Formats: sequence, structure tokens, C-alpha cells
Amino acid sequence: MIAKLKAFTKHLKQEFEVYRLVLKHPQTPWPAKVFLGLAVGYLLLPFDLIPDFIPVLGQLDEVLIIPLLVYIALLFIPKTVIQSCREQVQSASSIL
Repeated sequence: MIAKLKAFTKHLKQEFEVYRLVLKHPQTPWPAKVFLGLAVGYLLLPFDLIPDFIPVLGQLDEVLIIPLLVYIALLFIPKTVIQSCREQVQSASSIL
């Protein structure tokens, strides 16, 4: 169980690094940058569309909205850009 959690955490950190590189990549279209920015902004903002004190729905908005914004952003990004960024992250993590 703990090994699975550690593997998930490592994968999540790598995905965040991939998205950071994608945002900096010159071939990333501006709509993708906007949607990724909205996802990060929504994650960091102190308020939500549905307040967290409402049971289930308060937490459900983050679980639905943020992945949806990331998914929409990924639709705009060329596959070659994503693959290039993933390879950079994997090669950097293998060095460490």
C-alpha cells in the first residue's frame, strides 16, 4: 500500500514537471497555456465555486474541474511537445 502511494506521488510530481515544461515550450499554443493556468489558479485560489464546507460537493468540484481544465489544455498541445517534455523529465529523473 505504501509503495503504491509512493509510486503515485512520484508519478504526480513528474506530471507537474511535464506540465511546467509544456508551459515554457515555444510550440505550446496560447489556449493550452490559458487552460493550464486556469487549472493551477483554481487549485491555488483560496475560494471555490462550491465551498468546501458543503459535504461531498465541496471537494468534488476540485476533483472534476481541475482535471477537466488539464484535459482541455492537453487537447491543444501537439503530441510531439508532450512527448519531448516527458522524455526530458524522465532523463532528468534517471540521472538523480
